[in-house]
Amino acid sequence: MSSLISWFKAGRTSGQYTLPFVVILLSMTVLASVANLLLPQESIFYVSTYSITLLGKYLCYAMLALAVDIIWGYCGILSLGHGAFFALGGYAMGMYLMRQIGDRGVYGNPILPDFMVFLDWQELPWFWLGMDQFWFAMIMAVVVPGLLAFVFGWLAFRSRVTGVYLSIMTQALTYALLLSFFRNEMGFGGNNGLTDFKEILGFDLQSDLTRVALFITTALLLALVLLVSQRILSSRLGKVTLAVRDSEARTRFIGYRTERYKVWLFVYSAVIAGIAGALYVPQVGIINPGEFSPINSIEIVIWVAVGGRGTLIGAIIGALLVNYAKTRFTAIMPDGWLFALGALFVLVTLFLPKGLIGLYGQIQSKRQASVTQEASK
Repeated sequence: MSSLISWFKAGRTSGQYTLPFVVILLSMTVLASVANLLLPQESIFYVSTYSITLLGKYLCYAMLALAVDIIWGYCGILSLGHGAFFALGGYAMGMYLMRQIGDRGVYGNPILPDFMVFLDWQELPWFWLGMDQFWFAMIMAVVVPGLLAFVFGWLAFRSRVTGVYLSIMTQALTYALLLSFFRNEMGFGGNNGLTDFKEILGFDLQSDLTRVALFITTALLLALVLLVSQRILSSRLGKVTLAVRDSEARTRFIGYRTERYKVWLFVYSAVIAGIAGALYVPQVGIINPGEFSPINSIEIVIWVAVGGRGTLIGAIIGALLVNYAKTRFTAIMPDGWLFALGALFVLVTLFLPKGLIGLYGQIQSKRQASVTQEASK
């Protein structure tokens, strides 16, 4: 246990705010959960179950933003396809939840989901076998995105595809999956996707306690992923990754197989995105091909840019702030959100190239410089 603690502490040199941020995150999670479960609804401090679900969704998006920041901010690979890994993890969880419905569906079939009965399927497809087991579904939520990322990354990075060409390829991959999952014959619910979930691990998904448990689980996993990622990126592997980002040709010249580092980090970020997708589905209650939409992957990049890429914490903050603004803005002007999002990205690119975390760092540097100047007088 002591060696594990020292392993985490060793990564604090370049991320001194990580542990305080984790403490704040978990403290707010506990306070919100207690306010939902123990306080009466008449209390001004009561947090509704709807708000708990919304916060849980935001934390899933924060984990997804962190995944993109790992590969973009630290390795210089602008991926416009991480929405695909997120959706694949979500579909793995959705398949498990569909199998838990059993004979409580509209058609009462204990084996086949309702959409398969409607489409006159006679038996469960082979890729649905085992998805009634939670452990197996969670393995698939990690393995499938990771395997796809490995195959794509190995082929792309081995061929030394970089820059805008790689970004277009990742977006094309996402769009291809979008078109595939829209087809009814694929066996994933077609346009409607997977929904009408009843329970998870035997617990009612509509109960307040289950919603709070999912919220707490998401916060804990986000904190764990943040700590592990900070430690990895502070290690020797992280330093080589930064060298690849800043000058891949020089890094390759001094003897490093840069494509291996890029593939490893790409797979790692895809696995995090898959976990985020698996946590997202039971809280939102649906997964459909719309999650593969390229615009979703572009939005993730904007979250990271707003918070500050290459900081991890900035990506999380950016995801939370932008999605909260989206919730508020779409309630007022539903058709104007995309214009507001585009304007936000332009403004951040022009005036805050390092995001909100970069702005905070500049303010701190100026304050420190002024204090030093006054002390020297």
